[in-house]
Amino acid sequence: MSMPAAIRKKGWSRKQKRLAVIAGLAVVVALATTLVLVALRDQIVFFYSPSDVIARDVAPGHPIRLGGMVKDGTWTRSGQDNTFTVTDGGHDIVAHYTGILPDLFREGQGVVAEGSMTPEGGFTATNVLAKHDENYIPKEVVEALKAQGEWRPEATGN
Repeated sequence: MSMPAAIRKKGWSRKQKRLAVIAGLAVVVALATTLVLVALRDQIVFFYSPSDVIARDVAPGHPIRLGGMVKDGTWTRSGQDNTFTVTDGGHDIVAHYTGILPDLFREGQGVVAEGSMTPEGGFTATNVLAKHDENYIPKEVVEALKAQGEWRPEATGN
């Protein structure tokens, strides 16, 4: 009576060793990818218009980008403390920013501010974004304004 081939072999063949190494590397790469994605999950910042923030009930403290137009007559400044209202025509959110605003920041222009919502419903900005072109408005802001019927291309040059 002969023994089955698997029992007769005491060691692994070259092909089995190669497959084991490839399988081990695949597991390591999958684990590393998972760890990187989990670590970066909290660092991902999404764009929201004021209407999106209200509709999605964004949690206070969650980092987001808030984009829209700076509402006319709402920007106040005291030293480096700035308060302004971001609007998309449907909803308004009052934003607070401490620091020097970009030279191109002004009322009636598009803005994207990075920061988080406060429990009171305001927005605390950690960064206010502007581009070199004075006519610049991010594509997402344009789409949100068009959806609200507030798009004024003559004011922006887009």
